[in-house]
Amino acid sequence: MLASIKRAMAITAKLNQLTFDDVDQIKVLFSELIGKQVDDSFLLIPPFYTTGGVEISIGRNVFINQNCTFYDLGGLDIADDVLIGPNVNIITSSHPVEPSKRRDCVIAKPIVIEQNVWIAAGATIIGGVTVGKNSVVAAGAVVTKDVPPNTLFGGNPGQVIRSIGEPPRLSRRLFG
Repeated sequence: MLASIKRAMAITAKLNQLTFDDVDQIKVLFSELIGKQVDDSFLLIPPFYTTGGVEISIGRNVFINQNCTFYDLGGLDIADDVLIGPNVNIITSSHPVEPSKRRDCVIAKPIVIEQNVWIAAGATIIGGVTVGKNSVVAAGAVVTKDVPPNTLFGGNPGQVIRSIGEPPRLSRRLFG
């Protein structure tokens, strides 16, 4: 694990020296980081941080905004057409809660982000969850359980706010 972290740190140090205009070089370095060629439609704005990179799978037409952190030890699968806002944390690993065991091991659980998901600014997604197709994770949300498809999910702890496709509820009528 330590070798993987050192490798990722070396690659992300190079990646994080690039600017938004260095699109092709960003794709090259990110492909090296994850060990697979990213699609031409992939777009990332540095800086970006990860613990390993090789457990990340990225679909087509994925956008990752600046200052995101992906701890991918448990596996991270990001499908096509996903938008990830700035300052998003996707964390597949944790430690035991018991104080005497915290340094003994790392607990890792996969995260799956299905097609056409938007994860808004500052959201945190914890290992072991699936973010369902077409859903939106609201800004600042903390996701500790599965997000159903086609829902707006927000808060801390996160919960379903409403189905997507429903008109938003107004507290009072503005017209008529």
